[in-house]
Amino acid sequence: MMTTRRALLRGVSLLPLLAAPQARRLALGATIARRGEIAADVVIVGGGVGGVAAALAALQAGLRVVLTDPTDWIGGQLTSQAVPPDEHPWIEQFGSSASYRAYREGVRDYYRKHMPLTAEAASNRLLNPGGGGVSRLCHEPRVGLAVLTDMLAPYASLGKLLTLLEHQPVRAEVDGDRVRAIVVRNARTGDEATLTAPYFLDATELGDLLPLAGVEHVVGAESQAETDEPHALAEADPGVQQAFTVCFPVEYRPGEDHVIDKPDEYDFWREYVPELTPPWPGKLLDWTYTHPITLKPFTRGFDADKRDGFFNYRQILDPTAYRPGAYDGGGVTLVNWPQNDYLLGPLVGEGVTAEQAGSHVERAKQLSLSLFYWMQTEAPRPDGGTGWKGLRLRPDMVGTEDGLAKYPYIRESRRIKAEFTVTENHVGAEARRKALGRDDVQAESFWDSVGVGSYRIDLHPASGGKNYVDISSLPFEVPLGSLIPVRVENLLPACKNLGVTHISNGCYRLHPVEWVIGEAAGALVAHALAAKKTPRAIREDRKHVPTFQNKLKARGMDVTWPKVGPR
Repeated sequence: MMTTRRALLRGVSLLPLLAAPQARRLALGATIARRGEIAADVVIVGGGVGGVAAALAALQAGLRVVLTDPTDWIGGQLTSQAVPPDEHPWIEQFGSSASYRAYREGVRDYYRKHMPLTAEAASNRLLNPGGGGVSRLCHEPRVGLAVLTDMLAPYASLGKLLTLLEHQPVRAEVDGDRVRAIVVRNARTGDEATLTAPYFLDATELGDLLPLAGVEHVVGAESQAETDEPHALAEADPGVQQAFTVCFPVEYRPGEDHVIDKPDEYDFWREYVPELTPPWPGKLLDWTYTHPITLKPFTRGFDADKRDGFFNYRQILDPTAYRPGAYDGGGVTLVNWPQNDYLLGPLVGEGVTAEQAGSHVERAKQLSLSLFYWMQTEAPRPDGGTGWKGLRLRPDMVGTEDGLAKYPYIRESRRIKAEFTVTENHVGAEARRKALGRDDVQAESFWDSVGVGSYRIDLHPASGGKNYVDISSLPFEVPLGSLIPVRVENLLPACKNLGVTHISNGCYRLHPVEWVIGEAAGALVAHALAAKKTPRAIREDRKHVPTFQNKLKARGMDVTWPKVGPR
């Protein structure tokens, strides 16, 4: 009988090699994967925002960590999905964690140290490098990658962190209510590695470990009978899942011609009209779309030279921030707009095969390329002309050949059936006012809160024909019970796959909230191992929960909000 070799974590990491030649990185990755069984204190599958935050928390507590990601970039929404952070208005003062603030300041410091900024931009304490309107910290994906890599680098060098890039989970070994191992496969070589640990964190974008490990979970939209939410569907529909988007950076160079070849599916997408309720106002490739809040037709132009146009909304390179002569383009924006939300089918759910999901991703890429080609050639301009030939893709910014982000921007995941599920009734402003009978309300205060967040309940149009749900929410907390599955003891969510609903997911899915979820999960594993109690047992002991909360506060995590208004 063949004996599986057991490789303890001894200082091998891919992170220091991110800047090395591709062949060298992949060869080392293949060698690691062939070692057989790799053991750690915690295995984190998914290297996105939540996964990195979880790894940092676990590493800072002295644990040995294995971190995997399906792409060759850690960082998820911030990097491989290329989306600037969506944040609440108080993010500079409170409502996050010390480690998230360290990331934000790391981004600003990177620009100050490495970019030819003007003196005014460099001296701005609240520098917004890209100048975009969606966030006070719009920045390039590669900068996010560099900062996150630096944050993890000391632990990689000291042998505490092993990062397996381009590795996808394929199987789980389960013993009753406990997961014994997760098997991951190297996407380049096909080699497999068995990862073992006392605890596993699912930080994947789609909750990939949940079906593999048999963790009870929910997909799509629940019914009002299940959740009692005002905006829930009359009947549950697993096929109603928020659109995903293949994002891409676009540079504007006036007077130049960078028109690409016509995409294969352009004729289809040029005529495509979404079939939604309430109805979409017309073709998807148009500057007029459904206003997310009013649900009425609304027009916003591209307007590369205006602050209220699509170009500025997620601008990630601001020409005015650079010294004269350093940059001669018209800026770069990240295209993540209503016009490239993909609605033709979900990526997960009963009956959705890997082949179907892959086909949806490929068609979403065609949609994004078609939108880009339409903007270059046919999109109406304010001067009465059509198209901006000076638009060009920036593949160098996202590390791909086609100029599209490495991974789709995922808004909705599989979600665990949790000890406690957060609903619209806990966080929705309108629902809280109605329940309490007054206007001056706050979100539900959870006795077991392990973090905070704030964002509107922002659901994009969904597969299954559902248009926007965009309603006001209240600054909210993340209850410990939402991180604990109803049965499985040693697998926890560390992303947007926690105990929320289709509706409440709309405010728990953004960058800083995902960071808090991951950080709380990583800290929870460390505390559980130190206390020799399961997360469930920690929560069941009401006298013990404050001990864990105090540890989180010592880390610089906010677990309650001051009194602030709704979003």
